[in-house]
Amino acid sequence: QVQLVESGGGLVQAGGSLRLSCAPSGRTFSTSAMGWFRQAPGKEREFVAAINRSGYNTKYADSVQGRFTISKDNAKNTVYLQMNSLKPDDTAVYYCAASNFITIVPIKRADFTSWGQGTQVTVSS
Repeated sequence: QVQLVESGGGLVQAGGSLRLSCAPSGRTFSTSAMGWFRQAPGKEREFVAAINRSGYNTKYADSVQGRFTISKDNAKNTVYLQMNSLKPDDTAVYYCAASNFITIVPIKRADFTSWGQGTQVTVSS
């Protein structure tokens, strides 16, 4: 099982941008589909974005479509979540996750086998 470490969270004003990064210890990303989830206080953890193992296919939650971009750099063993036009509703702890899916893009929590500890993103109005 791969261990994941997220970074890049912080406090930003509405309309601003942040880029989250996720790096593993152990198995390399080239063998994993990757995803980002988030959990706001008092709410369930929800899907944000995911990318398949090759990095050629992605999926996004409707709430972030057009504002967030997930990308995967297998050479650097890192997955990114570029977040633009941030809104206060984007405030949450963001979690990186790894999946054993080979070709399709995983989007359910149950599709992922490894999780990071999370990084806080706070968007002020």
